[in-house]
Amino acid sequence: MPIAAHRKPRGIAGTGPTYVTFDIDCIDPSMAPGTGTPELGGFTTREAQEMVRLLDGLTIVGADVVEVAPPFDLGGMTALAGATMMFELLCVLAKSVQGARAPD
Repeated sequence: MPIAAHRKPRGIAGTGPTYVTFDIDCIDPSMAPGTGTPELGGFTTREAQEMVRLLDGLTIVGADVVEVAPPFDLGGMTALAGATMMFELLCVLAKSVQGARAPD
């Protein structure tokens, strides 16, 4: 990933407390069909994971995953994608909390 891509999230969020919302419908419906507004040509789950990992270093204070619609979910694919994205967000959030607690 280019260096500039790593700077972009920090440039948008700044240095203050940040709340992250991950909308599952940005993932291609072939990987996450269970959403109210599927987006053809969306990101792959791997690309989505990388985007979340690029948030490392921000002061994340909370996060959520939205738009998972179980009635439209085939075989739990979207639930798994949503749980994976939340896991990735929690990993970044945990690093943020750990960094805030570390003595200078």
